Amino acid sequence: MRKLTFYLTCVLMLFLTACSSTEKSQIDSNKDAKAQGKNNVQTILVGTGTQFPNICFLDDKGNLTGYDVELVRAIDEKLPEYNFEFKTMEFSNLLLSLETGKIDLIAHQMEVNSEREEKFLFNKEPYNVFPLQVTVNAKNNDIQSIADLTGKNVSVSPTSNSAVFIEKYNKEHNLGANIVYSSGSVDVNNQLATGRLDAIITTPFAVKYYNESNEAQQKVVGDALLNSKVYFLLNKDEVPLQERIDEAIRELKTEGVISELSKKWLGDDYTVDF
Repeated sequence: MRKLTFYLTCVLMLFLTACSSTEKSQIDSNKDAKAQGKNNVQTILVGTGTQFPNICFLDDKGNLTGYDVELVRAIDEKLPEYNFEFKTMEFSNLLLSLETGKIDLIAHQMEVNSEREEKFLFNKEPYNVFPLQVTVNAKNNDIQSIADLTGKNVSVSPTSNSAVFIEKYNKEHNLGANIVYSSGSVDVNNQLATGRLDAIITTPFAVKYYNESNEAQQKVVGDALLNSKVYFLLNKDEVPLQERIDEAIRELKTEGVISELSKKWLGDDYTVDF
């Protein structure tokens, strides 16, 4: 009997020792995996601007913020395997910087057009709609729609969807508008106020911002020219990143985060058409 008890005791001790060793091995393995995960975090350089009101701009303290910027930060929180860092530049330099590998992602209200689709990769889950409208000085009653832009000076940012749209419309409808390319929003607003420009093609939320912050006295006229969905833009080989961004956006939509960001920065919920 004593031999049997001694034997069972030994077996039990061996079993407990084995379990303890296995548990310690699993803990060590988890620690190693976490450490490895930290070492494998991939930095994503996000190209954006500083002059798009409430989208990507510098606040009165010089901090980069806005709808697109804060959305990227929310996505960053969802994707621990990536570290998103911002790189600011002129809007007209974004596409070339993406093409040459200076950045990995563009966050600047990017709408789909054939030229961009040919070279780049859009994520599949839109994060808001981007209405474009003819905008004039509040005292201008001569321009009521795009049809009234014949012979008028119309300003757009180079390489923007506004530019692509008005260039195509000008040609296909023989509109005869004089397209003026400008990258500085402050200068454009001054020219619109003084009459050197007759109109710009922009969004209602940009107009709202300038009217409230700078007393720009602008108004949108006519129907929406475009009501495009907005995406992030990546290089063609960034499919894994594209898929993870889409997963994060879907989660943020379900949680109501994107809707709240839109209301805060754009003045309304521009996600309702999805």
